[in-house]
Amino acid sequence: MTSISVINYGVGNLHSIKKGLEKAGSEVKILNNVNEIKKSDAIVLPGVGAFAEAKKNLHSLQETIIQEAKNGKPLLGICLGLQLFFTRSFEGRLTDGLNILQGDIVKLPTTVKLPQIGWNTIEIQRPSLILDGVSDNNYMYFVHSYYAKPDTAKDIVATTEYGVTFPSIFEKDNITATQFHPEKSGKTGLIILKNYVNTIRK
Repeated sequence: MTSISVINYGVGNLHSIKKGLEKAGSEVKILNNVNEIKKSDAIVLPGVGAFAEAKKNLHSLQETIIQEAKNGKPLLGICLGLQLFFTRSFEGRLTDGLNILQGDIVKLPTTVKLPQIGWNTIEIQRPSLILDGVSDNNYMYFVHSYYAKPDTAKDIVATTEYGVTFPSIFEKDNITATQFHPEKSGKTGLIILKNYVNTIRK
């Protein structure tokens, strides 16, 4: 059975993503131990809250995550986890991210209510195994005030509209990331998690 490490760094509801991945058919451990994380088949970086605090909490684990990504291990970032993958964030003070994906994290426009909390649709931009069985304009569950502005659009799998069109799914080699919470997105979210687990097995 596929083993997945969910990184425990003090932010986010870790048990909901653990439960979702277990329903998707994986063995899941919530970990902050470097050696145990290295033994897993894949790593999930979840998270809700402020970028700078999360980055600070992640300090002892960040080099392991970056190195495992370079080694080709599958990584999945969810919500704040997606944002931490990027080069830097403008939330609060300017804070460096993990730079696994290149680009900035910027604020959603003030013309809409912030944070965005609730259901919104995704518009598929290119085919991906993670979206097998998921149709265009399906609803996903979002909670965020910031979004990723990548240096290149080629890694964008899906976008969402909320005051601005922003990327809601990224995929680059062994790196996958969603701005929404698949573990809170009902049946469609579970399909995405199952697809992700299946890509790890291949």
